[in-house]
Amino acid sequence: MSDDTNSSVGADGGASESGELTELGFTVSGFISKPVREVYEAVADPTVLSEYFTTGGAKGRLEAGAEVHWDFADFPGVFPVDVIEAVARSRIVVRWGAEEDSAGQGYTTTTFEFDPVDDGSRTRVRISESAWRLSDAGAKAAFGNSMGWTGMLAAMKVWLEHGIRLREGFYK
Repeated sequence: MSDDTNSSVGADGGASESGELTELGFTVSGFISKPVREVYEAVADPTVLSEYFTTGGAKGRLEAGAEVHWDFADFPGVFPVDVIEAVARSRIVVRWGAEEDSAGQGYTTTTFEFDPVDDGSRTRVRISESAWRLSDAGAKAAFGNSMGWTGMLAAMKVWLEHGIRLREGFYK
């Protein structure tokens, strides 16, 4: 595994001061052959996000302080998402609901980081999510979301670079 793919992430790495694991989290990453401006907008803009990720539609732009809604036709139900931070062309932080598998908070925190590479012709995207309990249910939820965000990165890459909707029919 690379240094970017960890079993635990977050400001504290999911560990206590003694180094003991306190919650589950992960980071996935990938490179997209488009400039950071376009890749950032593919996440922040609900119209673009709906093309490759939120198959049931997204409502609301990812801007700090906003509550937006993501709907997935293949995972029915509208998910409210609170935008904690949005720094154009750099970083987006959101919180969204989790069942008892979250570390007592009822939500997880997801951070998207966008870094220009290759003189700005490509973008490295890192997605980190954390706050699951150290339990079987927490591990199942974290692994499921890790798969989901990896799929999102792949779908975004294929949509932005080739105009193909990769997610269509993928989960259902």
